[in-house]
Amino acid sequence: MSPKSRLYTLVKAWKNKPFHEVRDACGDPWLGLSSQALEEHQSWSKRQAISHEPIFNCKGTKLTGSLFRPLLDASDLQLLRLFMEGLDTISYWYRSGRFIPGILPMPINALSSSSYVDAMSELILNSRLPVGLIVIGMQSVPDSTNVDCCKEGLLRLRRLGVLLHFLNFCGSAEELHWITDMQLEGVHIDTRALRKHDLASDVLSQLRQSPFSPTQIYAANIGLVQDLKIASALIADHAYGGLMMAPVSRHQMLQINDSRIAKAIFSLHPHQHPNQNGDK
Repeated sequence: MSPKSRLYTLVKAWKNKPFHEVRDACGDPWLGLSSQALEEHQSWSKRQAISHEPIFNCKGTKLTGSLFRPLLDASDLQLLRLFMEGLDTISYWYRSGRFIPGILPMPINALSSSSYVDAMSELILNSRLPVGLIVIGMQSVPDSTNVDCCKEGLLRLRRLGVLLHFLNFCGSAEELHWITDMQLEGVHIDTRALRKHDLASDVLSQLRQSPFSPTQIYAANIGLVQDLKIASALIADHAYGGLMMAPVSRHQMLQINDSRIAKAIFSLHPHQHPNQNGDK
């Protein structure tokens, strides 16, 4: 065996080690981390699925994060396998020299379950990622029966350095209370819904309680030029959607050049001066 092939074997073994350690810690079959599921995870990650949606600042001049889309529609048995895949991707970017926060959507029933939170905590600890790169995206507000369990689970994850976002914000009083009570770091607003219904200015003012508020606004599902105007009116901090950039593979994410996406976005607007051929 050549020195180069031995080095490749060592690096590959080191890369996979954190996730092998998790087998005994949280391998209950009902959690979706059976031996078969772990083997499927390893082969699935090699296929480079187009599942990571890039997030940019509102002007499109800087890549600020990624949304891991497969978790949005995952079943209970798929959750931890896909959560592991999301962590592996963030680690891949981090080892490649890119600090790209990854938003991993999770349903409220999982965040309210001590078994799921135990498993997620083990996976997060074994990933050895720095604070700020792992983001949990809540997809709804807990009801009265599981609100205390959900708070306990979220606080446990937050103590590990995990950031908390709320997805699919509609502007209800219940959502506002939950966001302010938990002091969430991010709120995602669907611009498609705002085309038909304006979000009241007092709602936005409550989200931005002060210049020092930790909550940032994410304009989601940017699909039309009009959506960019809506995001600008919201004074959104971040934006993502098909108009910004379609989902990519985890390797393609490393190739995103911030200046290129900015040029692509601003090329949608009419040029102020004609070119040499006299065309606008």
